[in-house]
Amino acid sequence: MGGCLGRPGPRGGPIRGAVPAPCRVRGRGSCQLIRACLGAGFATSAAEGRGRRASEEAEVTVEVLQKPFICHRKTKWGDMMLVHYEGYLEKDGSMFHSTHKHNNGQPMWFTLGIKEAIKGWDKGLKDMCVGEKRKLTIPPSLGYGKEGKGKIPPESTLIFNIDLLEIRNGPRSHESFQEMDLNDDWKLSKDEVKIYLKKEFEKHGAAVNDSQHDVLIEDIFDKEDEDSDGFISAREFTYKHDEL
Repeated sequence: MGGCLGRPGPRGGPIRGAVPAPCRVRGRGSCQLIRACLGAGFATSAAEGRGRRASEEAEVTVEVLQKPFICHRKTKWGDMMLVHYEGYLEKDGSMFHSTHKHNNGQPMWFTLGIKEAIKGWDKGLKDMCVGEKRKLTIPPSLGYGKEGKGKIPPESTLIFNIDLLEIRNGPRSHESFQEMDLNDDWKLSKDEVKIYLKKEFEKHGAAVNDSQHDVLIEDIFDKEDEDSDGFISAREFTYKHDEL
C-alpha cells in the first residue's frame, strides 16, 4: 500500500513522485494499480503494443556483490524492504542519488512489486536476503524511459548498488489487513490506514509528517477504493494482493 512513494521524500529513493520513479497506474495488481489506457485508434494501440513488448523483453542484469552465510527469509512481492542504495548513469558513471549522501544518511523503505519504484527494482530485487548487496543494471524501458527524471536524461541505462538491511511484511499482507482493521468490520477507513502507517514508520525511527501521510493516504484510496465508498474492503485489498 505504499501508493505514493517514489519521491526522494523523507526516506529518499527512486520512488514515485519526487526523485526517479515511473508513475503508478491502476489495474489488477494492488498499489500496483495499472490504469488501463485505451489508445485512440488502431495505430496508437499498435504502437503501444510494440512499446509493451519491448519493455517485456528488456531484462535487468543482477550481480550479487555480497551474500550472507545464512538467509532466513528472501524478499517477495508485497514485502517492505529497507535499503541503502547508490544510483549511477551507466554512460558516464555519474551518481544521481545516494541514500548515504542525499537522505541524511538514512536508508529508505519501499514495497516490492507494487510499482512504488521503477520496474527494474521490482524485477531485480526479488529473492534477496538481509545483508545481501546487489548491483542492478537497468535498461531505459525499466527505468525512466524516454522522458527521464531530474538528473536522469532520457533513454538512460541505470546502475544501482543496493544493500538490503531489513525485510518486513508489507501492508498488503493478510496479517497486515487484520492489524489495520481496528474495528473488525472487514474494511479499512482512512484513519485506520493512517494509524497503521504511522506505527510502522515510528517503529524504525522514521519522521512522521502528517501532511506527507495525508498525501499518501489520499493516493492509496484514490487507487484502491474501487467503488469509491470511502473504504478499502477486504476484497479490494486481498484480491489485489493475491495478484502481485
